[in-house]
Amino acid sequence: MTIWQAGTGAQHWNANSIASLPPEGITAWVDSLPPGPKAPDEVREWGFWINPAQTPPAGDWHSWLFLGGRGAGKTRAGAEWLAALAGRGVRCALIGPSLHDVREVMIEGPSGLKRTARKGNRPSYEVSRRRLRWPDGGVAYAFSAEDPESLRGPQFHYAWADEFCAWRHPAETLAMLRMGLRLGETPRLCLTTTPKPIRALRHLMTEPGVAVTRAATRDNAENLAPAFLEGLRGLYGGTRLAAQELEGLVVDDDNRALWRADDLARCYGSRPERFDMVVVAVDPSTTAGGDACGIVVAGRLGERGYVLEDATVSGFSPLGWAQVVASRVIEHGAHQVIAEANQGGEMVRSLLAMSGCDVPIELVHARAGKRARAEPVAALYEQGRVSHCPAKGGRFAELDEELMALGSEKWGSGEFGKSPDRADALVWALSALLVNGRAEPRLRRV
Repeated sequence: MTIWQAGTGAQHWNANSIASLPPEGITAWVDSLPPGPKAPDEVREWGFWINPAQTPPAGDWHSWLFLGGRGAGKTRAGAEWLAALAGRGVRCALIGPSLHDVREVMIEGPSGLKRTARKGNRPSYEVSRRRLRWPDGGVAYAFSAEDPESLRGPQFHYAWADEFCAWRHPAETLAMLRMGLRLGETPRLCLTTTPKPIRALRHLMTEPGVAVTRAATRDNAENLAPAFLEGLRGLYGGTRLAAQELEGLVVDDDNRALWRADDLARCYGSRPERFDMVVVAVDPSTTAGGDACGIVVAGRLGERGYVLEDATVSGFSPLGWAQVVASRVIEHGAHQVIAEANQGGEMVRSLLAMSGCDVPIELVHARAGKRARAEPVAALYEQGRVSHCPAKGGRFAELDEELMALGSEKWGSGEFGKSPDRADALVWALSALLVNGRAEPRLRRV
């Protein structure tokens, strides 16, 4: 994107050229341009640089959980979100792993609230009161997650919590913070963190009213030194550490898990132009607002399987998810639907037929445990016979997380707080295509 271009011999500026400048650097650059065409005013605004993952989610939520790799833009997203809300009379809370982190990262860091403030409304930090004040009247108080009791008593309209997974007492501090979010009509919380497989994060991700967004380090590559990203890829590419620190995935360090980070990192590739067979697999939810309904589309060409889409939905009625399945059948030209019938039985077939699903529907029953069903499919990954092919690149982040945890000791402990619906649907799909006698195309009704 060319931002400014003048006559012959003039310098060409683009987003990559100046994206790393702090706001005051951008302002100085704009003001220094010679007469003639100038950069548009919007380059001064955050909206010009924001990545889709840094955009606050739409809808009705009380907590925004932004999971991201190192350098993915989490701090900038949290700072911009809070600054946009901190108007006259608004009280906010800033919580970090320590008071030092709050000041050095969230307030005065390169992406912090002071450095990214708009001209004429830059806040000042009062160290003795641990208070940030904006000229227009908004205030934000600093708290350390090392001392959850310090949050007892104060009350706020909004709060920004950074590096939640690095907190000493994550669950206790979060509980105290939420008790103080009681001002205004819609108090809200933004949590920005690189994920770690801790119990508090697992439960937070499954709570109603929590909107989860994700960003990998590469999503913010234009704002990072090329050597930084390439160096980390060279050192950690395909490892568990890369999945956690660069991709922003929740990865468990459990030797009993059936899928490992390096196995999944290697399986991403392009999709072929045709398939011998395509199926849509469903792990149904029989109640609205219950567990997610796992929906995975997969294809087979020769002896290889291809995961084409994770279309899993949450909070849908049985008829609602059935309509999603029918739409994926049409979109991918699927030959068959594989549906687990342990919950719902023949009702599952009826719902799919009512939704316009005009391909054969095979009902399967889970008679063995999840690990036993998944082991043959995990072996396919070890043999390099499965590829993940997202339509828009990137990763199937939530699906990868469930696969890496499937079979681990923690699934039986209640720590995850949910069923691995995505992983179950994938296991049914690839089992039908490559394990259980290889599903074959049948004639479709027309």
